[in-house]
Amino acid sequence: MMKSLVQCDFDGTITEEDISFLLLDAFAQGDWRRLLRKYQERKISVGEFNTRAFAMVKADKDRLLGALEGRVKVRTGFLELVNYCRQQGFRLVIVSNGVDFYINAILKDLGLADLEVHAAQASFHPAGMKVQYVGPDGKRLEDGFKEAYIQSFLKLGYGVIYIGNGDSDLAPAKHAHRVFATGDLLARTKENNLHCRPFEDFGDVVRDLKQMSRSPL
Repeated sequence: MMKSLVQCDFDGTITEEDISFLLLDAFAQGDWRRLLRKYQERKISVGEFNTRAFAMVKADKDRLLGALEGRVKVRTGFLELVNYCRQQGFRLVIVSNGVDFYINAILKDLGLADLEVHAAQASFHPAGMKVQYVGPDGKRLEDGFKEAYIQSFLKLGYGVIYIGNGDSDLAPAKHAHRVFATGDLLARTKENNLHCRPFEDFGDVVRDLKQMSRSPL
């Protein structure tokens, strides 16, 4: 049997809302949504979008995290998924276009600070945040972050189960052995004739994984 790895998105997948958007709405000193439209129209990469958008944020880390208190909603069943992966010996990895500081803080609040996370790396400066993506080879990336990681996992011999919700999840999902999709990703998989399992919460994912365990990856 092939060893299994679950690659899971964070914003809008583990959380019900996109946390980076909440922070940018509250703190960006500029029209960050103009950049978002350019990204959605594929005129700029996700790396350029986040680099330029978060450069508009002058607040420090503590102030940003303080603004999230009581506002973060985690999708039902996430702890169930974590426990299932641990019981089955699945490697669970969060790979996100979001930013490391809030992902790590939210996971710590859930008692899951030990989860493996790969996300944009942030540093805080009075002139604005600096955000960069570093791929599995240690080199800086401007685009294709999630795809670079799934390809690295496949090279290590993993059978990859992909879980996501957004447009940026389509490219990596095309490489996965099995895909769980919700939101925009579900619509994109249908447009691209990519087989997936729809889900509303992680309880759905765990139930399907238990059924799938009868037929190895």
